Amino acid sequence: IETMRSSGAGGQSVNKVESAVRITHIPSGIVVSCQDQRSQSQNREQAKRVLLSRLRARKAAELAAAATAARRAQLGVVAGERSDRIRTYNYPQARVTDHRVPGLSLNGSLADVMVGGSSAETLLERLRQYHIDQEAQLLIERAFS
Repeated sequence: IETMRSSGAGGQSVNKVESAVRITHIPSGIVVSCQDQRSQSQNREQAKRVLLSRLRARKAAELAAAATAARRAQLGVVAGERSDRIRTYNYPQARVTDHRVPGLSLNGSLADVMVGGSSAETLLERLRQYHIDQEAQLLIERAFS
């Protein structure tokens, strides 16, 4: 906590009385200056309130950022996308779409997929092949980077 002379209008009292206060919170680097009141003790109390308010706001922002990061990590959200769908079963159109594989949509075979028939095997085989291709692509990228 530092004291200093106030600046601005006020005449002789501003020039001779050290009523302004500057508080520096060393761990966070936040600096608060106050010279609104005529008394040093009032300025010190106001500066403490402002500093406490800023520290609380910073802590709340850190907690919010941590909660957001934890939520995104749990959901597997990439680039701000909130939709984490794996598969859509469209009953009116009898269609199954797997969103992990681009363009994988089986039309007219929803009932067969639900009972584990040949369409379900087709869906799973295309999904396996897609994952194998993705792993191979990743290995190639790592080998040449």
